[in-house]
Amino acid sequence: MADVIRVPNAKIALSTASVYPERTPDAFELAARLGYDGVEIMVGADPVSQDIDVIERLSDHYEIPVLAIHAPCLLVTQRVWGRDPWAKLVKAQKAAERLGASTVVVHPPFRWQRDYARDFETGLARMRDETAVTFAVENMFPLRARGNDVVPYSPGWDPVDFDFPQVTLDLSHTAVSGSDAMEMATKLGDRLAHLHLADGLGVTNKDEHLVPGRGNQPCAAILQRLAGNGYSGLVVLEINTRKAAGRTERIDDLAEALAFARLYLATSP
Repeated sequence: MADVIRVPNAKIALSTASVYPERTPDAFELAARLGYDGVEIMVGADPVSQDIDVIERLSDHYEIPVLAIHAPCLLVTQRVWGRDPWAKLVKAQKAAERLGASTVVVHPPFRWQRDYARDFETGLARMRDETAVTFAVENMFPLRARGNDVVPYSPGWDPVDFDFPQVTLDLSHTAVSGSDAMEMATKLGDRLAHLHLADGLGVTNKDEHLVPGRGNQPCAAILQRLAGNGYSGLVVLEINTRKAAGRTERIDDLAEALAFARLYLATSP
C-alpha cells in the first residue's frame, strides 16, 4: 500500500544549541531563513540565551516564535540563573509564559542534588497546578566508567519508569543508553509530549546528536508513528553542527534535518 500523505499537526523547531559555536541570535536568523516553525531556547553559557528581554526582541525581529525553553540543567550550566534548581525552573516557567512557549524541557536531578531529587516529582506536580506550561522530563543515559555503568541521576535516567505526566524523548540519548526508542515511545504513549530529534550510533558513551538519518535510531519510524497518532507536541531538531567545516555546511545540515522531519511527519505507512 502506498504511503498516505498527511498534514502534520506538530510544529518543527530548531534548538539554539544546534548552531553552536554560533550563538543564539544566529539560531533565530537560520530558523527564519530555512523555514523552521520556531526555536527552542537552550539556556546556557551564551548570555543572550539567558536574557529574556533580548530573546523577545530577537523573536519579534525575525518573526520566529519561541516554542520551548530548555532549562539550564547541564553540568556546565550549574551556575546559570543561580544555583537553586527550583529557582531555575521557576525562571524557565516565567520565560515560557512571557514568550508564549508551551514547554519547558527539564532533566532529572543529579544524585548530589539530594533535596531537589527527593521533592522532584511532587514539586513538578505543584508547578503544573500553577501554570499551563508543560514540564517535559527528558530521558538521559548512564555514564560508563571503568567498564561499569554509573547513573548520575536521581530518581533515574529513564522517565518511563517514573510517574512524570509529560516526557521529552531524545533519540540521541536512546542511542547512548542502548534503549529501544520505539519501545520507549510505545510505553510512554500520550506522555510523550516533546521530541528531540537527532540520531546516534551508540557505539561509544558519546552523546552524538547526529543529523537524523545518519545514525541507527528509528528517527523516521518515530516521526511516522507520531504523525499517525495525531501527535500535536513539538519536534525539535537538536543536532550537533560544531564540526561543520563552515557556515555553508552548517546550514546544509540544518536544512537536511528539517527536510527529514517534514518528510516523515507527512507520511504514514
